[in-house]
Amino acid sequence: MTTKPLEKLEQQRQLFDPYKVLLHNDDTHGMHEVVEALLKSVPQLSQEEAIAIMEEAHTQGVALVISCPLEHAEMYRDRLQSFGLTATIEKG
Repeated sequence: MTTKPLEKLEQQRQLFDPYKVLLHNDDTHGMHEVVEALLKSVPQLSQEEAIAIMEEAHTQGVALVISCPLEHAEMYRDRLQSFGLTATIEKG
């Protein structure tokens, strides 16, 4: 079965369109734990960025961690969840 050019383009667009990885606040993990989990889960974050993300999630209830293609977003979400944090992804 051959893929039509428009179908292939749509498949590629879905793979490479940006997805947001969101960190949600919880009352279980300490601030230091969250920062460490962010740094280990998303290595390109600086310590200052991880602290800012943690503080935003703490005060606003949710914070944007990173925006990236779907495959990477799923990986980062899974890594954060492996630390017991609540993380989701959404298109956008």
